[in-house]
Amino acid sequence: MENVRALAYLRTSSQANTGDDKDSGKRQRAAIDQLAATRGLEVVQEFYDEAVSGADAIEDRPGFAALLERIDDNGVRTIVCEDVSRFARDWKAHVLGIALLRERGVTLLDATGNDLTDDSDEMREGMVQIMSIFAAIEKKRLVKKLKAARDRKIAETGKCGGRYSMAEKYGDAVTMAKRLYRRSPKTGLRRSLRQIAKILEHEGHVIKGSGKTFSASMVKTLVEGA
Repeated sequence: MENVRALAYLRTSSQANTGDDKDSGKRQRAAIDQLAATRGLEVVQEFYDEAVSGADAIEDRPGFAALLERIDDNGVRTIVCEDVSRFARDWKAHVLGIALLRERGVTLLDATGNDLTDDSDEMREGMVQIMSIFAAIEKKRLVKKLKAARDRKIAETGKCGGRYSMAEKYGDAVTMAKRLYRRSPKTGLRRSLRQIAKILEHEGHVIKGSGKTFSASMVKTLVEGA
């Protein structure tokens, strides 16, 4: 008996979790492949919305739009995703997405074999909706946890992410440059930026990564604390 042809749909929210070396795509594919082997499905094409939020509208997802176009063109009527949260975390996105598939006569299966598009069983329909709601709630809880962690980091260090300041990158060089730039208590004069650059070079302070010496303009940045 010939296998039923199917399409795979994957989604990953964060750009940091995309790529061949990341776990999210591998995990989703493994779950889909396992169901395909169990159900006798032949996955003929994969559609992947990378770095796309589960709250994003279905019509704004390039991967899902391409999937719908493929369905309209070649008659494949089965889609497999890892679970309902991969399909959508937002209630509106979930309802619209299911509606678009149902009107095309498409079956959407999760990796456990549940038919997410089946509306013949009222209890099952209710469970699918509840699962979508809890997925959305879990997403909000995660966002709150991450925000709390960022707030703690900012409270402890004054920043969270972004570029390192000059003081963070070149602490010793900044300290020395500021000391050398002070005016002489006797003459009232101060060293030039070029002179300070030479002293920093002599003391072994160089630009990280390139190993080049500090220019006068960079010394100015060091002493001004930018």
